Amino acid sequence: MTVETPPLLDFRDVSMRFGSTEALTGVDLSVNRGEFVSVVGPSGCGKSTLLRIASGLEKISGGTASVESRRIGYVFQDATLLAWRSVRSNVELLAELHRVPRAERARRAAEAIELVGLTGFENHLPRQLSGGMRMRTSLARSLTLDPELFLFDEPFGALDEITRERLNDELLRLFVQQNFAGLFITHSVAEAVYLSTRVLVMSGRPGTIGASFDVPFDLPRDPDIRFTPEFAALVGQISHALREGHR
Repeated sequence: MTVETPPLLDFRDVSMRFGSTEALTGVDLSVNRGEFVSVVGPSGCGKSTLLRIASGLEKISGGTASVESRRIGYVFQDATLLAWRSVRSNVELLAELHRVPRAERARRAAEAIELVGLTGFENHLPRQLSGGMRMRTSLARSLTLDPELFLFDEPFGALDEITRERLNDELLRLFVQQNFAGLFITHSVAEAVYLSTRVLVMSGRPGTIGASFDVPFDLPRDPDIRFTPEFAALVGQISHALREGHR
C-alpha cells in the first residue's frame, strides 16, 4: 500500500490584493516532488507574486496557501551577489546565515560549485564573471541548503540566447540529478516547455490560472528536442492560450 504525500506547494482559491488593486484571484496551483512547473503570462499578471507568497514574503488576502517544506531555494532575476565576496564566499553565504558550521558549509559550497560547473573560479569576484557565471553562482548558493522546493523568478531573462539555452540545459540536468520540485517564472514559452513537466498559463490582471499543459517529453531531454515539430506544436498551443488569456 502506497501513501500519497501532499504537494510541496499547494494554493487553493488564492487571492491577493494590494490596496484597491486585485493582483490575483481564484488561483489553484500545486507542485509535487519531482515536478518542474513553469508559469507564463503577461507582464503585471502576478507571476512573481506567486513566488513571494510561496516563500512567505507575502500574506494572501484569501484562500489557502500551504508549503510543506522549509528547505526552499530562491533564485532571483538578478544574481544578487555581494561584490566584495569571491564566488566561494558568495556560495557559502546562505549556509553561513543558517549557522552551518564552517567546515560543513565549505564542503557544501565546493559540491555546489562543482555541480554548476564553476570549479576553478572559486576565488573570482562577481565583476570578473560573465552574466551566466553570476547566475550559476546564485544557483549554487541556493543549492547549499539542499532545497526540496526551488523558486525561480525569471533568472535567465537578461541573458543572451546562447547563454540562456546553456543554463537551461544545466538547470534541467540539476533537476534530474537532485529531484527537487521547481516553480519557474518566465516570459519565454519555449523555455517553459523545455524545462518543465507542466506549464501553467496565467491571464491578465487580476491573475488566475487559465490553462495547464502537461509536457510529454521524457527526462533527461536532448537539447535538440527544441527543433522538433512536436516541441514547436506544444509551444504554439501554449502561445495561443497565452494570447487568448490576454484579451
